[in-house]
Amino acid sequence: MNAPKIILASGSNDRAKIFQRAKINFEVIVSDFDENELKKANYSPAGLAEELATQKALNVKKKIESMGENAIIIASDTLVEFEGRIIGKANDEKDAFQILKKLSNNKHTLISAIAITQTFNDKIISDCDAASVNFIELSDNEIKNYINTGEWEGRAGAYSINDKAAFFIEKIEGSPSTVMGVPMQKLFLILKREFNYNLMQF
Repeated sequence: MNAPKIILASGSNDRAKIFQRAKINFEVIVSDFDENELKKANYSPAGLAEELATQKALNVKKKIESMGENAIIIASDTLVEFEGRIIGKANDEKDAFQILKKLSNNKHTLISAIAITQTFNDKIISDCDAASVNFIELSDNEIKNYINTGEWEGRAGAYSINDKAAFFIEKIEGSPSTVMGVPMQKLFLILKREFNYNLMQF
């Protein structure tokens, strides 16, 4: 039997870049799961991230099974926790400014969850990882200039470590891949232990 395809259930350019750098052969199929109802529920930040990743994976799995494909589906979700509150993606430039103003000269926690399943297999495994990120102090003009780059769009916490926001980061405690949006150590171990798929062999 041929090895299963790897499907990344995300439209995130950052996550695709992580997979590309790790030389993972993959295809992208974006989930159309509606996240809004889950976000209203009373989840912990880690619990919400895991549940969002799980539902995205199951959504894409259903699409692929209808095609009869043998595939492993990998979904991820990233949230920022600051002072006990969840910060997701900014709604607009004004919202992005307010988020970055809060993060300026402060430490926040970035939580990235992963969920993995396989077509024609009831198993779904999820896990999450957290990293602490310290921002330097940012002036209002620096925040506005960053917002003008458009990098904040679609990113938890209104920034991307892969791009110009790297200038703002004083210190990271934890896995850099977690900050980028996919806890790669979790991905490697789950695939190997639960799905008998060793990324070092492909």
